[in-house]
Amino acid sequence: MFRDPFDIDNYAQDPDHYLAVPFVPTEEDTVEAMLSLAGVGPSDRLYDLGCGDGRIVIAAARDRDARGVGVDVDPVRIADAMEFAGWAGVEHMVDFREEDLFSVDVREATVVSLYLLQSINVELRPRLLSQLKPGARIVSHAFDMGDWLADERVKVADDYIYKWTVPAPVAGRWDWSCADGTPCRLELEQTYQQVTGRAWLGETEVSLAAAELTGERLEIELQADDAAPVQRFILTFANGALQSAAEA
Repeated sequence: MFRDPFDIDNYAQDPDHYLAVPFVPTEEDTVEAMLSLAGVGPSDRLYDLGCGDGRIVIAAARDRDARGVGVDVDPVRIADAMEFAGWAGVEHMVDFREEDLFSVDVREATVVSLYLLQSINVELRPRLLSQLKPGARIVSHAFDMGDWLADERVKVADDYIYKWTVPAPVAGRWDWSCADGTPCRLELEQTYQQVTGRAWLGETEVSLAAAELTGERLEIELQADDAAPVQRFILTFANGALQSAAEA
């Protein structure tokens, strides 16, 4: 029953199901590249939205000891995926659900994989950003996320694969003290993982020379003037608040 077809239209094998994205199987080298780019390992729970025959979820379980969930609206693809999982000996590590990818709950995912269309990725983007924890990774084959720029892009064969790390919400005012007791303050603005803003050391406004946000970790560089030494800090955010700040 496990097949490797290329559908030429947007209908499922069950003609009562119309698909937002046609089923196009992902080549095995691209599957491996996606899993490598996302750094999938035994501690991960991968959700593949629009999973088709389940090959990405199954490869993650078989080759990387990761648990996974595949979601597809086509019941025939789900049946194929379940059969393939049994054949691969990983049926105890994976689950396949016949569900609309726009309604699936992804809060348990540490990695989400996609091979959809850019318009679908963009439509999914608010759900992914609101449900996934900071630090979760998203990988997409061939299509990006519009104005949410990828953290990494890798060329595989004739396509690119893209990776994003879900950023913590860091916009707002944050206060802490340096090791010597000097008060520090940030007032930040944020667009996805891009962070800008203003900074103060004591009562003196200084330059926020650099800010790099990766998941819950924000690394910043502060400089009083061009001749002053750069001060580096690592800030950690969780549950919508600054949890710690340390000089780097």
